[in-house]
Amino acid sequence: MTASTAGSTASDAGTIDALKRIKATEAEWAEKTASARRESEAAIRRWHDESDAIVAATRAAAEAERVQALTTARAAADAEAQAILAEGQAAAIGVATTSGKRPVDRADEVLAVVLGSFARE
Repeated sequence: MTASTAGSTASDAGTIDALKRIKATEAEWAEKTASARRESEAAIRRWHDESDAIVAATRAAAEAERVQALTTARAAADAEAQAILAEGQAAAIGVATTSGKRPVDRADEVLAVVLGSFARE
């Protein structure tokens, strides 16, 4: 019996050592997995922050471009409005100063048409 007890003890010691190695390997891989998870989560957070910064910068650039486009469009519209007003004023002055087109200039013709045959008598 002593031989079987000694054999069992050696086998038990080998099994215990194997279990310890398995446990150590599991702990090592659990740490590697946790470390990889932390690194990937940090990378994801970094990418998320970078993408937020890019979106914010793009929005700011788009807003600046929109403001510039509005300013340019307003200036062009004001210039066009001034040109239209100047053209209208010139046309109004031209019509007002052209002789023969004002009712006062054509008073004799108007009276002749209105009074017709009475004007001859």
